[in-house]
Amino acid sequence: MDSIYFTAYNKCDIKTQASIYNENIEFFHDKGGLATDKKQLLKSIEENICNKVTRTLIKGSLEVYPIHNYGAIEIGYHKFYNEEEPNAKSVPSKFIVTWKKENENWTITKVISLH
Repeated sequence: MDSIYFTAYNKCDIKTQASIYNENIEFFHDKGGLATDKKQLLKSIEENICNKVTRTLIKGSLEVYPIHNYGAIEIGYHKFYNEEEPNAKSVPSKFIVTWKKENENWTITKVISLH
């Protein structure tokens, strides 16, 4: 699911991202604060990320832990490259994602993004 989500993120596929974010999303960003409005979050991604920022997972960093009767917790490191800041150094940052499985569908309910 990480690969599916971030392929959509990197390709600006807002429709797929919208299908993956849970209606009750809580997105914690150490610099941007807490976002709980799914439509606003998607709008922000479209305006600030699309065709500007690319995410790369740090190979070997991904950990996934099943959560009984809920879904899974994903923890890892990734890098972001901002095309508008080509000389900026991209350093690995930690992320934690809570995935909820309902009727064979996986959605993101919580994100903690630390830079």
